[in-house]
Parts: sequence; structure tokens; C-alpha cells
Amino acid sequence: MLKHIPNLLTISNLICGCIALYFVFHENLILAAYLIGLAAIFDFMDGAAARILNVSSPVGKELDSLADLISFGLVPGAFVFHLLEASALNHLAFLALLIPAFSALRLAKFNVDERQTDHFIGLPTPANCLLFVSLPLITHYQDESFVAMWVEIPELLIGLTILSSIALVSELPLFSLKFKNLSYQENQLRFFFVGISGLLLVLLQFSAIPIIVVLYLILSLIFRQREVN
Repeated sequence: MLKHIPNLLTISNLICGCIALYFVFHENLILAAYLIGLAAIFDFMDGAAARILNVSSPVGKELDSLADLISFGLVPGAFVFHLLEASALNHLAFLALLIPAFSALRLAKFNVDERQTDHFIGLPTPANCLLFVSLPLITHYQDESFVAMWVEIPELLIGLTILSSIALVSELPLFSLKFKNLSYQENQLRFFFVGISGLLLVLLQFSAIPIIVVLYLILSLIFRQREVN
């Protein structure tokens, strides 16, 4: 029975993504964004449960990628499509399909890349997804924030879509947030990132999410440079 728990959590991630997609189609991006947040929690829990219960399996790995493609690939693409379709650049809305397309490629590469055991190569799909689904939350709840001013520029959204799609399949080494133990010495970077992210969320609320994604990229580059030196 225990061996099925991680897969049940993964399927919960998938179901949240499917329901979120329904609400995007019905122009309720706020509820869809909350559902993706819940999907991200299930995505974190399934891997943790598999490690704790020692029940990792090839099927679970494939199922996780399929769920992630829906929740963190197709859904953010639908978000961007909806935002662009409502903008002055609505004729470019189909550029949003870059997100699910490159997310699929990123997940396929991850499944066969033996280098990605304790770190990631390329931007993880959940981080990329959270970047885009946070945008309607920012404009809805914090329309006067400094981040909201940039969010509503369609040219910037298109540029962000292209750059993030490239980042998904890039050779950029990024640290993993998976804690194998609670040793501070072995997890200094993770503890620092989680602490700063928590502080930013308290201070900036939803506007902190794009900043946290950028911080994740910067810290990964700094950490990698130190390893090289």
C-alpha cells in the first residue's frame, strides 16, 4: 500500500493541473493560479514521499514527468496565451505554445540525463511555471506594485516567454531544493535560498515570486562559479 502513496500524490498534481486548465479556459486565472500552487506542493511531496518510503520506481518517474507537463507546461502556456490574446499583440498569442513545447523537451531530457542526480541542468518546469502563473495574481492583488507595471507590457511577456523557453533546455546548472538531510553544512545554499524567499514573500507577497525565480538563477550561477574556481 505504501508504494502507491507517491503515485497518488503525483496524480493529485495532475488533477490540479487539469482543473486549473479548465479555469483558465473560463477566464478565472486567479483560481487556476492557486490550483497550480497546490499542484507544486503535491509535486514536492511525491518525491519526498518516494525517498522517505524508499519506493522510487521508473513508473513513478515517468508519471511525474507526465503530470508536470500538464501542470507546469501546458497550464502556464495557457496563461500566457490568455494574457497575450487580451493584449494589443493578440496576433502573437500562439507564441505561448513555446512553453509547453520546450517544457516537454526539458522533461524528456531530464528523464534520460544521468547528470541530473543532485542538481538540475536547465530551468525546472515548476519554477518556470510559477513565474508565469504569478503574473495575474500580481496584477489582481498588487496592481500598484513596481512589478505589476512591467507585467502588463505584452512585449516583455513575449520576451520572457522566449527567454524562459530557452532556459528550460539550456545547459545552465542549477541547484536542487531537495534536502537529503538537515545538515546545515551540506545545505547552506538551500537554507539561505529558502530563508530569503520566505522573507521576500512576507514583504512583497505575490510580487516576490518573479524575483525569487531570478534569485534562484543568480545564486545557481554564483554557486557554480565558486565550484569551478
